Amino acid sequence: MKRRLLDCEEFTAGDGTQLREILHPDKGVLSVGYSLAHAKLAPGLTSLLHRLRTSEVYYILAGRGRMELDGKLSEVGPGDTIYIAPSLTQRITSLGPGDLEFLCIVDPAWRAEDEEVM
Repeated sequence: MKRRLLDCEEFTAGDGTQLREILHPDKGVLSVGYSLAHAKLAPGLTSLLHRLRTSEVYYILAGRGRMELDGKLSEVGPGDTIYIAPSLTQRITSLGPGDLEFLCIVDPAWRAEDEEVM
C-alpha cells in the first residue's frame, strides 16, 4: 500500500492542529493497531491543552516548536522525537518562522472517546 500525503483529506483536529490521517485501522483494509497522521501548526499558534488515554509519539519534520508535557516545556525541532505517555497533558506551540510539521503516531489508534480537550 502507498499513500500520498496530499491525497489524505486535511481537517482541523480537536486540539486545533491541521491533520491529515495517513493510516488508521478504521479507514481502510489495514490490519494495524495504531494510527499515523501528519500535523501542521502555523507560526504563533498553540494547540489546545489535551490528553489521550493512549500513548502518542510526535516526530518533528519541519519548523521550531515548544512542547509542553504536564507543565514542563522543551524546545523541539526537525529530527526530534517526543514520547507522550497516556494521560499526560500536552500542547505544542509553533515558534515560526515557518509552519511546525510533525508526524503523530497513536497506539492504540486514535479514537475521539480517548481524547480530552481542556
